[in-house]
Amino acid sequence: MLNQCERSAVHLELRDCYASTERFEAWKRGERINWEERASWWHPYDQLVTDTVARGVSVRRARVVSEPVSEYIRWEHYVTHANITAGEEVRWLPRRQATSISLPGNDFWLFDGTLLRVHHFSGDGVVVEDEITADPETVKLCSAAFDAVWERAIPHHLYTI
Repeated sequence: MLNQCERSAVHLELRDCYASTERFEAWKRGERINWEERASWWHPYDQLVTDTVARGVSVRRARVVSEPVSEYIRWEHYVTHANITAGEEVRWLPRRQATSISLPGNDFWLFDGTLLRVHHFSGDGVVVEDEITADPETVKLCSAAFDAVWERAIPHHLYTI
């Protein structure tokens, strides 16, 4: 959906843990990415974001996280270097600062302020399905939630864990 986006793509993440991946398991074993060797970590998603941003689309991601952060969030903070390098803007909001924000129950992407891709996860963080909707009320709720989180959130380079 990023390929078809014309102005903006925003992603709100609300979970403290997602399904484990080999990259996460390697990080837990102490393996670290050599950020100088871009070919070793650059993925098609990173290139898609770079191409999308080059077309003039703003790509922003906000994460609402519990503190102290989970091991997964610690890893996610570490690998966010790739998101930033690709051209995303990323911010972090401690969950205790989100109490007065009406948040949707699920993570989502909002494209051009009109089309939602809602992620539905199992309890252990596996994606069960994605739901696509342009329902105006749902779009309005999610857009307002993202904007409120973004306004309060801490830019990635300033958020320490």
